[in-house]
Amino acid sequence: MNEYFYSKDVSELRRSFREGKMKSLDSRLTQLRLLHKLLEEGENELCDAVYKDLKKCRVETNMMEFLQIRIELGNATQNLEKWMKPKQVKGDLINKLNTCQLHKDPLGVVLIIGAWNLPLWEIFLPLVGALSAGNCAILKPSELSPHTALAIEKLVPKYLSRDCVKVVNGGVAETTALLRERFDYIFYTGSTNVGRIVMKAAAEHLTPVTLELGGKCPAIVDSTSNFPVVAQRIAWSKFSTCGQLCLAVDYILCLPSCEEALVDALIASIKKFYGDNPKTCESYGRIVNKHHHQRITKLIDKSKVVYGGEIDEDDLYIAPTILTNVTPNDLIMKEEIFGPLLPIIAVSSLQEAVDFINERDKPLAVYMFSNDEKSISFVTSETSSGGMCVNDAAVHAAVPNLPFGGVGKSGMGSYHGKKSFNTFSHTKSYLYKNQRLENLNAVRYPPYKEDNAVMKWTEWILKPTLK
Repeated sequence: MNEYFYSKDVSELRRSFREGKMKSLDSRLTQLRLLHKLLEEGENELCDAVYKDLKKCRVETNMMEFLQIRIELGNATQNLEKWMKPKQVKGDLINKLNTCQLHKDPLGVVLIIGAWNLPLWEIFLPLVGALSAGNCAILKPSELSPHTALAIEKLVPKYLSRDCVKVVNGGVAETTALLRERFDYIFYTGSTNVGRIVMKAAAEHLTPVTLELGGKCPAIVDSTSNFPVVAQRIAWSKFSTCGQLCLAVDYILCLPSCEEALVDALIASIKKFYGDNPKTCESYGRIVNKHHHQRITKLIDKSKVVYGGEIDEDDLYIAPTILTNVTPNDLIMKEEIFGPLLPIIAVSSLQEAVDFINERDKPLAVYMFSNDEKSISFVTSETSSGGMCVNDAAVHAAVPNLPFGGVGKSGMGSYHGKKSFNTFSHTKSYLYKNQRLENLNAVRYPPYKEDNAVMKWTEWILKPTLK
């Protein structure tokens, strides 16, 4: 197959990197502006492709993907000159007369592997960071969103420099061949299982990685909440992209006394968003393929469905579905749902809710819905997750200055805003000394004497004071 082809691609990009084609501020800004132009002129083609893959309406694609990429591009182009400048750091007493700096160096040739659920975001958002930091990149869109992958493959070489950015399309075989190559960084978005494969392949070359994975993101709802408001925010998070978002609320924890009011508010929100029959609503998407449709369908316990539950495999449709009386042992609680099923679990207290979360793998996000500051503070300090969002869900990922990423099985590393630039950069420590005042250095040269007065004085001066 194309093992040689990928080696050739990587070699060409490495040559471009060594020749400094992405080193200057101007060259980086040029590629970022061309990426913006790609999004402007290719918007119709890309939106059509996403619709063919996920039946996601144009407005949702614009809001959840195009807008975020454009914000990231604006942030990068406005701040890149400042990000690239060496940062002065304070030296110790011995280095008072020396220059101590942190330099941001590009890594080299990076591999960006995207997922299918946000097929534009998960390719182009990390690419903004890679280009800003001065790297060359190979992009690998997901084969599960084939129309979008083909559109990316067509548009990228039309706008971006072919010497600096290349696209590889294909499935498992092509990705496996790519992972045999030596990259300077790998950025992967997708499932935990494939994340392990990526990390194992990266270890062969000691290549650093960012893994943007997933998990079961819980939402805690307490009695102080405004249920209609909370329900709208949860329903938007859960049923956008037909629930196929890594940051979607996976399940709700609430007191039994809150459950009925919350369920009623959720049903009202679903009807408000998608009407009485979401299947006919243009704002409601579809499951990506039959495999995932069958997987999600198996998670539905019809005896626990209080709303929704309708399915149509031929149309890849699963209705927005709410389930109650769910227990930790139910099948739906054994894996990330990644679909439009919303289980609600009753807990006796906030402490039980926190314990429930902490007994499981660390999620990508924890959502706390409350108007009680003590409760919010308690959940924030007593749980560990990639991110935390209070009184909303998923939207923290849209804030450019908030790094986005997981912890534990939900991922490692983060990006967005300046953090994307840092992720794709090496921070090089830099010390500049002049060649004068050599007598000050004599203390470090042999032969060494234990009664050296200068050494004792130096040790006394540098002795740290503990707080």
